Amino acid sequence: MPFNLGIHTGQQDCTYEELRRVWRLADDSGFYWVSTWDHFYENPTVDGKGSCFEGVSIITALAAETRRVRVGSLVFCMGYHHPAALAKAAVTVDHVSEGRLELGVGAGWYELEHRAFGIPFPPIKERMDRLEEGVQIVKSMLSQETTTFLGRHYQVKEAHCFPRPVQRPPRVWVGGAGEQRTLRIAARYADGWNAPYISPEAYRHKIGVLDGWCEQEKRDPRAVARTVNVGFWVGATHEEALAERERYAAQYGARAEEREGGMLFGTPREAVERIAQYQEAGAQGLNIALRAPFNWDALQAFVEEALPAFK
Repeated sequence: MPFNLGIHTGQQDCTYEELRRVWRLADDSGFYWVSTWDHFYENPTVDGKGSCFEGVSIITALAAETRRVRVGSLVFCMGYHHPAALAKAAVTVDHVSEGRLELGVGAGWYELEHRAFGIPFPPIKERMDRLEEGVQIVKSMLSQETTTFLGRHYQVKEAHCFPRPVQRPPRVWVGGAGEQRTLRIAARYADGWNAPYISPEAYRHKIGVLDGWCEQEKRDPRAVARTVNVGFWVGATHEEALAERERYAAQYGARAEEREGGMLFGTPREAVERIAQYQEAGAQGLNIALRAPFNWDALQAFVEEALPAFK
């Protein structure tokens, strides 16, 4: 089975031209996937004044700027988007991309953004309940011409979804690593599951949990694709790699040590060894998550030295 490498472009602290440059590099270099996120503020947040492009519009731009890569979202927050409206947006992106959309959804976690933008931030149980209802609506609207769903949090009545998506239907991903609800929702409904910023050992454990939920839900585990996002703090040379590690520590501050297990450090050759550990743990794909300022030399070195190792 091929192991797919992608790029997760956090659309923060950069210009649109810089994003276009990353997307085109990925499209021309043989990456399988490019995705964006769904935030209003830069993350880690400094003061909320850093630039951060909106999620639905930026993935549409990504779809228009590329021709080959899968166009993903990791992930749209269900609390920010009514699921029926999100499904309509997804169909539009699928047409713009000519059938390359990969739609990721999650429960949402960033309380500061919710509060600042006047969006309710209910307890985790309700956010998970909303995710579970929302996934069902999204999947129905992408696969059925008309959807009726009467849930506790969302209701749609004979909601039509035209035009139909190019794909029949696009895959829906669930993002997150929560073992009691998130992974069970993924096992029950998702076509793919993605976990962000965890070590290969932790990822192996999460896959075991996912497989257990698939067994309980009487679903073939092979029906759920599995990928992981890892932070990209790689340097083209040994000296540059040390500088990238220092930049990581400065950006994450007190959270740096607890999160470093889900990051790529070192040179591209060392990155290959680390990525192979995720592959051995059961991942079918890995996305390197970029944060501005983008290290163009390191990214090019990764394309030349690491990408061929997984072809």
